[in-house]
Amino acid sequence: MPADTLAIDGGTPVRSRPFPREQKVGKEELKELIDVIYSGHMGRFGHDASKVAAFEEEFAEVYGVSHAIASTSGTSAIHIAVGMVNPSPGDEIIVGPITDMGSVVPVPYQTAIPIFPEVGRDTFNMDPASIEENVTENTVAIMAIHLFGNPCDMDAIMDIARRHDLIVIEDCSQAHMSEYRGKLVGTIGHIGCFSLQQSKHITAGEGGITVTEDEELAARGRLFMDKGWHRAQYGPRRYDVFGPNYRMNELTGAVALAQTRKLREIVALRRERGDLLTELIGDDPHVRPQRLLDGCEHTYWRYGMRVLEDAPFTPQEFAAALVAEGIPCSRGYIGRPIFLCHEAFRKQRLFGDSRFPFDHPNARDGIVYDESTCPVTQEVLDRMVLPIAPSQFLSEGDIREIAGAIRKVSSLLGR
Repeated sequence: MPADTLAIDGGTPVRSRPFPREQKVGKEELKELIDVIYSGHMGRFGHDASKVAAFEEEFAEVYGVSHAIASTSGTSAIHIAVGMVNPSPGDEIIVGPITDMGSVVPVPYQTAIPIFPEVGRDTFNMDPASIEENVTENTVAIMAIHLFGNPCDMDAIMDIARRHDLIVIEDCSQAHMSEYRGKLVGTIGHIGCFSLQQSKHITAGEGGITVTEDEELAARGRLFMDKGWHRAQYGPRRYDVFGPNYRMNELTGAVALAQTRKLREIVALRRERGDLLTELIGDDPHVRPQRLLDGCEHTYWRYGMRVLEDAPFTPQEFAAALVAEGIPCSRGYIGRPIFLCHEAFRKQRLFGDSRFPFDHPNARDGIVYDESTCPVTQEVLDRMVLPIAPSQFLSEGDIREIAGAIRKVSSLLGR
């Protein structure tokens, strides 16, 4: 078989051995956990509780912010942010259409309605022009989602927010320490939200944290996280804010604390690996990496690419051929805009048989979630491919093999 034959056609694959196993936790996390076990106190509040508070303090220090509120998941971190905004029934929050349901669910739980703008064909992030088009008199906030670790156009988003008096929530679940023109994402808008789920840059299995510089928002968010309870006050209990119980426990806090101390090193390695991959494949004529805006720094939770419209192969064919070369690759990410992935959202039947909040007297008529809502976003998803992420566990040699396989497939497939 000729050396330039694709593996999917019987040729020798670029890589025949598995990629390194991702071992994200070790002795540092174990040490912090042992402290908790020996203390005998695993709850967030109490005389011997210290790990969650230390995690909040050190995470806030990394980001240079005044307030950080730990919680049980990335979804809860976003719910706390929406609770800070405190929307009224029928208010609208603009949310990116390529995301996890964790970005969306908190909005109707706080009686607001999610509105979805289009994304850019090359950045995969929310298109500022489409955000502007979707601002109405009911809009109270924009949730900027930094997809895969690639920063949104925050200058444009903050300009829209200033002109329309909106709060900006940054969903940084996939973007720990990504930078937008010298600023860490999560510190540019009014509120930043981070996930500690197993797949994220740092992890405690599950967990989240919400940051802000605003004293009033922070006070409300901290109460919202803990059922609205004023714990420091004696006498009859007092609950000023209607909120759930999103308290992080000390075991989770212990792991999160140890992980936070590794964050800068983890991100530096991922950025180095991802930037190298982009350097090696950036001029390919048929596939393009997710475009990074000038002055920004990616952190590569995933490595997003698109198969160009004039390529001699489909995204499905490309992904299959890359897998045959020994390089894990998927296509389409979530497959459809997030509102089409959830039947209850599509039908606007979230609470029993009611249409609340869509039928509230303050809600705007004409909000629909169907194939006509974000057609450009669907086209972007249809052309998206996702090879293995350039994580800190991969060597430079691994990255060069990934790049070699991408170039091989692109040059030979459909020839």
